[in-house]
Amino acid sequence: MKDTFKKIVVFILTIEAKFLLKRHKPIIIAITGSVGKTSMKDAIYSVLKRHVSARKSEKSFNSDIGVPLTILGLPNGWNSTLLWFKNIIDGFMIAFFTKDYPAYLILETGVDRPGDMKKLASWIKPDIIVLTRFPDVPVHVEFFPDPEAIAVEKMRLVEALKPEGVVIYNHDDELIKAQLDSIRQQTIGFSRNLPAHFTASADQVFYNDDRPSGIMFTVSHLGEIQDVKVEGAVGIQLIYTYVGAIAVGMQCGISMADAATALLEHVPPPGRMRILPGIKGTTIIDDTYNSSPIAAEQALSTLKELKHGKRKIAVLGDMLELGRFSAREHERLGELVPQCADALFTLGIRAQKIAEGALEHGLSERFIFQYDDIDRTGRELQNFIKPGDIILIKASQGIRAERVVEEVMQDVEMASSLLVRQDNAWQERKSIAF
Repeated sequence: MKDTFKKIVVFILTIEAKFLLKRHKPIIIAITGSVGKTSMKDAIYSVLKRHVSARKSEKSFNSDIGVPLTILGLPNGWNSTLLWFKNIIDGFMIAFFTKDYPAYLILETGVDRPGDMKKLASWIKPDIIVLTRFPDVPVHVEFFPDPEAIAVEKMRLVEALKPEGVVIYNHDDELIKAQLDSIRQQTIGFSRNLPAHFTASADQVFYNDDRPSGIMFTVSHLGEIQDVKVEGAVGIQLIYTYVGAIAVGMQCGISMADAATALLEHVPPPGRMRILPGIKGTTIIDDTYNSSPIAAEQALSTLKELKHGKRKIAVLGDMLELGRFSAREHERLGELVPQCADALFTLGIRAQKIAEGALEHGLSERFIFQYDDIDRTGRELQNFIKPGDIILIKASQGIRAERVVEEVMQDVEMASSLLVRQDNAWQERKSIAF
């Protein structure tokens, strides 16, 4: 009954969203990939909002229900039948009677299972498509025959691109480039170090009082060079996010200088390599929104490169939905830990393989701690940390590792605005892993 009700709601809201798009004809910027979609969406919105009227997907509204909600400007009804009925009524009024609507619509689009993108692409006709990254072992791979099948499914969005549309893509991703061979529309690449239409270089972390504070880099485009600085988060993956957002901005008529100015005020989304002050004079790198092998590997690489930390502590939880790749990818991640961290805390059954890999590759058993209880993890992490430590916390969203962050963050009274999954519906859920 629940699935039937959801299908009915999705069907009605999709019809309302289609009609609203037909009436107002906004310029649609659609983002897909297996890494960095939400960060890219938020960065693009920051670049555009000063210059044009724009709307972005709230949080990670990227599914068959999330996209219509974004278009209509409606909230998630979660498990409330009453709220969903209200959404249907409000959606009707918005679709048929609103006079004003944003000129630009920034949509995050994702897939969980085969056919998801095909459904969205049947009625979303983007003007600009942004492709972030298609890693070798992406999240949700357990529902597909192989990783390439996910890339093919997500590339169905490109089939919906308007004839005069543009694809803005990660030029360093070989899988994406291989998928672009048959694209007739204009393509614009962004990259880190390797030559592309937009190339980021000389990236580095900047520090305040010996604590990481953000990232800065240089972007070059057709001989023009622009310095960019963004506070509040770190990570190689964010370089791609910000240079991609600049590329989108220029496609929308915004200069590189204006885009860089906008990014100075950009606030990175919660749980995406966000820098937070921790208790006892520590620094937290909060990457708890979700996890996949490539994202976890990049997070560890960033932890390794950070300076000034007395000790580096990796708190790593299960990476879910990896299917037959799960055991090997967790163990492979563990192999990297001794090069990047002085201590390891693991969360969940699958993450035990991370601990095994770390132990086999040189991390002392004295500094490996394994847990299957979120609350206990937070308490014992509190006791373990010392002033000057840098703590990376990362896990799939089902692990609810933001609760560990809450245990060790300094400004706990601001958790509702600084951490992921703080609304009532999420707070009532328990971790699916324990």
